[in-house]
Amino acid sequence: MHMKKKPSLKTDDQSKFLDELAGLWPVAKGSLAEVRKPCGRKNCVPCLEGRKHPAFIFTFRRSGKTLCRHVPRDLVPRLRQAIANGRRMEEALVRAGEGVILLNRLDKENRTRGA
Repeated sequence: MHMKKKPSLKTDDQSKFLDELAGLWPVAKGSLAEVRKPCGRKNCVPCLEGRKHPAFIFTFRRSGKTLCRHVPRDLVPRLRQAIANGRRMEEALVRAGEGVILLNRLDKENRTRGA
């Protein structure tokens, strides 16, 4: 028995969208900030002088709550790239939503003209 290959459900727009997203890894949504924190040692000069120590935190939302996580210094460049990729992904999603509306309008116009 010969089985027919199912036709692809992807349109050109879907393929372009997926190709664009494929290059966006790693991805994250949130913000990265450098803060100053005390270390907790009793005689730490920077802490005693009020300068404290630089640290990075990643702030994000989950289930409506804002959360923060410490970010090791060596992970900062990768997380910055992930956040930038996340913003690009959000822009692509907005464009896709606009495309859905445009395609719907065109479809309605074509059905109206053809009726």
